[in-house]
Amino acid sequence: MSSRLSGGELCRADWVAEVLGRALVLDLNDRSEHLLGGPGGRDEMIGRPIAEFWPLDSKADLAEMIADVATDRSPDAKRTRDITSLLLAHPVLTVRRPEDGGREVVIVTVRGPLKDHRSYWTVRASEERYRNLLHYMPNPLLRVDARPMAEVFARLRAEGVYDLGPYLDAHPELIDFANRNVRVTEVNRATAVLFGATRTTDLIGPMEYLFRASPDTVRRNMIAHFEGRRSHAEVIKVRRLDGRLLDVQFAVTYPTPPELRDVTVISLDDITDRLRTEAQLRQLQADFARAARISTLGELTTSIAHEVNQPLAAIFTNAETSLRWLSRDEPNLAKVVQLTTRIVASARHANEVVHRIRSMTAKHAPERLPLDLNRVVDEALLFIRHNIETCSIQLSVKLGLGLPSVIGDRVQLQQVVVNLLVNSIQAIGQAGAKDGRIELGTSLGEGGEVAFVIRDSGPGIAEENLDRIFDGFFTTKEEGIGLGLAICQSIMMAHGGGIAASNRPEGGACFRLWLPAERDAVRVG
Repeated sequence: MSSRLSGGELCRADWVAEVLGRALVLDLNDRSEHLLGGPGGRDEMIGRPIAEFWPLDSKADLAEMIADVATDRSPDAKRTRDITSLLLAHPVLTVRRPEDGGREVVIVTVRGPLKDHRSYWTVRASEERYRNLLHYMPNPLLRVDARPMAEVFARLRAEGVYDLGPYLDAHPELIDFANRNVRVTEVNRATAVLFGATRTTDLIGPMEYLFRASPDTVRRNMIAHFEGRRSHAEVIKVRRLDGRLLDVQFAVTYPTPPELRDVTVISLDDITDRLRTEAQLRQLQADFARAARISTLGELTTSIAHEVNQPLAAIFTNAETSLRWLSRDEPNLAKVVQLTTRIVASARHANEVVHRIRSMTAKHAPERLPLDLNRVVDEALLFIRHNIETCSIQLSVKLGLGLPSVIGDRVQLQQVVVNLLVNSIQAIGQAGAKDGRIELGTSLGEGGEVAFVIRDSGPGIAEENLDRIFDGFFTTKEEGIGLGLAICQSIMMAHGGGIAASNRPEGGACFRLWLPAERDAVRVG
């Protein structure tokens, strides 16, 4: 490419613009036209200032070299320099005076293998579209230059490091290096709003401010990048510039060859209000569930009183008998010890009954612990077995052996079982059948889940109600409020399981609930 200085003294204050604005394009080859030409191609470029076409990232280099050659009095003046380029790999820029030209003409050449066959203006237009997309996206986005870590990772792999976790444990200073050297190079307006910054430029610089409230995230982020994953996401705490903490969904996409290594994109989503609302909803659900438990226990007063009276009656009988043995002329101490042991056992049983009743009525945060579902069912039967016997209902219990434990809240799962049993008793009572029957069973499902099934001989569920049976405030009972089964469903879903209702071919309803088995659980039973 040839260019000519139009003359005049160069203004140092606006040096680059002045030099390139006066350097006019006289001629160019096909490659120059392809790489630097605009829509009008060669005809548009001839006679125009080279400043209109030359890439911004090396304009200063070109201006310095043109000025040097133009002011050099030697006939073979020449300058060569390595430059940066979006289109060429390891480009070398040369500016020289032509063999047969005067001092007003210079020849500009750039050598280097192509790494992008598009023209410079196509690339610039693509970048401009990317920047517009970045800046006007409603979600906070950050562009990060992670090249320093790519170089460190390459060196570690060359040294035989394949597991970055233990290496970071032994060299925590590498995390500090990442915080200082990985830089945020661009952010959009939504990011400035998120952090409470007045300008986007306030957030340009080392990325350490991003993870100040969640320092462990840096370690996990580095490990994901080192392992070659395409992306990483987690919920983190972010501290705004005014000091306020936010809950943020953090996601990062790492570049992979042949992409530019400096284009790492981070997205942030403020979920503070969502998490607060979810916590309030969970509290509301817990309050409803507790109210339902208390309401259910109110219906089971007779059964509960019976369960409490049994050990109390045994304590009374054994205590009276013990006193009689002690009142003899020769007290039978062996009998007294035997009877006292029975009293202690009955007292413990009564205490367990009271403790379980208090657990069902107490206000407490759900506890997720490994549980034996068979034991949960047995404990739930404590509250309702007497009601079943009073109603002359035949109860069949078949609990599976060797079932894996499940992770859940004991009280909530007992509530589900008790609620389903109460519904079955009421359904059988409505049917007026004299040979009522309830069947309970636990088993291992085909998908590895732990299942509980309850079947009754009641009238079943009307077909038009099957799809609505778990809706809130839907009920077929005259005095029902329609929350029992809805709460059961919400409890099961919160445990990662589910509940389903159907009718038995021989008559009656069937409810099946399931829970995921605990991973690597020890089998119980």
